Amino acid sequence: MWGVGQSPTVLTLKGVGVLNVLVAEIGSTTTVVNGFDVLGKRFLGSGVAATSVGEGDVRIGLRAAAEDLKRKLGLSEFEYSEMYATSSAAGGLRMTVHGLVYDMTVRAGREAALGAGANIHMMTAGVLREIDLAKIEGIAPNLILLAGGTDYGERDTALVNAEKLAALRVNSPVIYCGNVQNVEEIAKIFERAGRKFYITENVYPKLDVLNVEPVRELIYRAFEEHITEAPGMEHIREMVTGAIMPTPGAVMECARLLYDEMGDVLVLDVGGATTDVHSVTEGSEEISNIQISPEPLAKRTVEGDLGVYVNAKNMCNMLGLEFLAKETGFAAEKISEILENYKAIPETDEQFRLTEALAYQAASLAIKRHAGALRHTYTAAGRRTWAEGKDLSVVKYLAATGGALTRLPGRGEIVRKLTELNVSGNMLYPQPGNLRLLEDSGYIMASLGVLGGQHAELTKSLVKKGLFES
Repeated sequence: MWGVGQSPTVLTLKGVGVLNVLVAEIGSTTTVVNGFDVLGKRFLGSGVAATSVGEGDVRIGLRAAAEDLKRKLGLSEFEYSEMYATSSAAGGLRMTVHGLVYDMTVRAGREAALGAGANIHMMTAGVLREIDLAKIEGIAPNLILLAGGTDYGERDTALVNAEKLAALRVNSPVIYCGNVQNVEEIAKIFERAGRKFYITENVYPKLDVLNVEPVRELIYRAFEEHITEAPGMEHIREMVTGAIMPTPGAVMECARLLYDEMGDVLVLDVGGATTDVHSVTEGSEEISNIQISPEPLAKRTVEGDLGVYVNAKNMCNMLGLEFLAKETGFAAEKISEILENYKAIPETDEQFRLTEALAYQAASLAIKRHAGALRHTYTAAGRRTWAEGKDLSVVKYLAATGGALTRLPGRGEIVRKLTELNVSGNMLYPQPGNLRLLEDSGYIMASLGVLGGQHAELTKSLVKKGLFES
């Protein structure tokens, strides 16, 4: 049998160590269950099964993945004392973000939501209009983030928007993180409407100050409360005893662990549909002195048009078949032929070569969009240089995670080329030769991120073991 154990020391494996913690990563198509030996500070292995949220019960896939792990470990039975989970199933964490000024409170809210692992489906600035409200109802977001006004600044826009959001026909919880003067009125608005709401610190308390961490922590909490009520996920608490986080948010938490243990880091995940980039760095003092606007310490961007399976044809159209022909050595007609029988997991040498070319292009474009750049303006006093966007210039490590960058045969060459993107010197990115490479060979970054709060010593040890210099 297997189930929740009564003792933290549950299963002896060949006389060394114990398996007592499981972490499930519930994706849109597959569920992975990772096993950890907390006392021995070891990652023991993974079990995989099809995700069963669409069948109406997440437990089916969880049990099947755990059985697969049991089989791979050569065990007849096992129990666990703790189980944690991350999830990107059913579209992940869908959010909309609404603030006062796009480049201020809306941008701050976006940074907080993306950093917590959300998929942002809509952003608005100013007073919400009827067409905006109709779109929100069509999206039916898991969470709505309402910001607006610096502390003791403009008040009315957030209050008007709160009234409109409270009257929506979808019952999406609302997080308020705007002007502190509005807190009492905001609470009364949502209480009168009988709506679920959360209040935290202002995400943009004064000009050019981002305060994303309190919002990010609250998003995690709200996600955990919501996901246990989602269709197919209602019974997850019968198996999962610990935290449940959005998978991209858990990866970000692991990136922060890497930063604490090893230094400034960039994490890259090329997926079938999207490419995620996470960075944790304060940047250089030199660049901060000429930066146009503030950036968070921990930043995530997600590129919805860059992926090596769902978006493969889109990328081929964007890059052009002639360009890809030069990259792969295939004729343009051959690339079109390969795409006709393209697989999520490549099966032929030709499919591997095209996937590797697309993975590199997706990764390089995503990094270029994530990284800031130097901008030059000309005034009567001469040329002035400004920095715009996230400063990655002092990043020490590039960590590769996800299927493409940890499983493709040519992954080593892909990530090596990614260290040479700043040949021009205008990107806020390390110069060629200055990045060390890390590989999430066990594909456990999300698991380590969700475990970090309760098992700090385990995660600190495995961050260095599991993400080794390649």
